[in-house]
Amino acid sequence: MTLADERIDRLHALAREAARAGHDDRARECVRLARRIAERNRRSLPQQFERFTCDDCDSYLRPGRNCRVRTQDGHVVISCGCGTQARYPYE
Repeated sequence: MTLADERIDRLHALAREAARAGHDDRARECVRLARRIAERNRRSLPQQFERFTCDDCDSYLRPGRNCRVRTQDGHVVISCGCGTQARYPYE
């Protein structure tokens, strides 16, 4: 595990804690910083981190608070408050 991977994991934990405490702006900054570190070091973000962040507004998604989760025909649809939708398959 490289230093970049460790830092991305730590920022994921910080974003989760900030979103849980209601500090959405702080969580958004952690998400932006983690994405920038991943791009700079040519790393991919962990799947859980990727699925719980909005691609457009960079907010950390918490189902029931700032996003909604629906299942449709073999995939999960996550809709952010900004209007962006992400679809992920499931079995």
